[in-house]
Amino acid sequence: MDLATRRRRQSLFLFFFLPGIALSSWVTRTPDIRDRLEASTGQMGLVLFGLSVGSMIGILCSGRLVSRYGTRPVMGAGTVLIVVSMAVISVGSLVSSAPLVMAGLCAFGLGMGSGEVAVNVDGADVERITDTTTLPTLHGCFSLGTVIGACAGIAATAARLPVHVHLAAVTLIAAAIFWYAIRSIPAGTGILAPDQAGTGAGHPRPRVWKDRKLLLIGAIVLAMALAEGSANDWLPLLMVDGHGLDAAFGSLVYTGFAAAMTIGRFGGTFFLDRFGRTAVVRASAVSGALGLILVIFSDNAVLAGAAVLFWGLGASLGFPVALSAAGESGPEQTARVSLVATIGYVAFLVGPPGLGFLGDHWGLRSAMLVVLAFVASAVFLAPAVDTRGRVSAGPRTYAG
Repeated sequence: MDLATRRRRQSLFLFFFLPGIALSSWVTRTPDIRDRLEASTGQMGLVLFGLSVGSMIGILCSGRLVSRYGTRPVMGAGTVLIVVSMAVISVGSLVSSAPLVMAGLCAFGLGMGSGEVAVNVDGADVERITDTTTLPTLHGCFSLGTVIGACAGIAATAARLPVHVHLAAVTLIAAAIFWYAIRSIPAGTGILAPDQAGTGAGHPRPRVWKDRKLLLIGAIVLAMALAEGSANDWLPLLMVDGHGLDAAFGSLVYTGFAAAMTIGRFGGTFFLDRFGRTAVVRASAVSGALGLILVIFSDNAVLAGAAVLFWGLGASLGFPVALSAAGESGPEQTARVSLVATIGYVAFLVGPPGLGFLGDHWGLRSAMLVVLAFVASAVFLAPAVDTRGRVSAGPRTYAG
């Protein structure tokens, strides 16, 4: 691996790491934010709807923007929005303004929805160039960021540090990381060659959308990303409202989830090389389903908290493994990776806020039955990620 590629890979680690810190920073303070806003579960679902709106806009625009401008400007603009969103949420908490917090979450969703699709396309290109399994490790950096952000959130909660002070500090850290990382990302990745105009990620050819195996891969991503996203949005409140823990212990359980995700992703390469994608995805789905069953049905708070580790391990590899499989499932890698990443981020960012409306009527524990049903389906869909023999020797998707 040459020096430029090595630096590019390290910068991608940071581009995954930064959203993880930002996301877990406000997630661990969700109970405090809810109290500052004096919001019910349903009202918090409405606040989180800002995240859904921003995410949908970002996700739907990302593929087209990447195919036209390349990954570098799209991930750069997306990350700037994430940094700005943290400042807005901080101010919204300070002045107890639900609309301002909602606007900050909208900006966060817009930045993450657009930028993260671009980062995944760039990561898939690095994986292709180096011919090594890379995406699980990159997604592991996201999970590592959530662990570090969650630990800081727990400390801030225990110390009764005001939410706005905590998030303002995170804003400054995120800005510094972005300034350092963007310099090593090359221009041109993901831009379609002239002879492939009109077939990019924003307008993939009909055969990409009609590729049954690719859509099955997308279904796996949907299930596993929903499992991850629902924990990121609701796990602290689920443990506080559903199992009677206080806010600090609720954040601690979320940290355990994030740590399990990190271990699963950094250790995933060994198991993927030894047992193959199908076995790993199937085992992941079984683990995730087991964890969800115990969290939903157990009335023992200690057992439910421990079961979150199975939930985290189960959710850890589905997203990155499916993205790798999508990139190898045929020609037009940008369109394929972008399509599956879009499905994943819809589930990750848009799906969980809807659980708030279900939770307002039936409780968060019952709402998680929806997540359980999707994760259980991935057990049967797992063979779709075996894409050996499907890689085409056709022309490269990327120009430049």
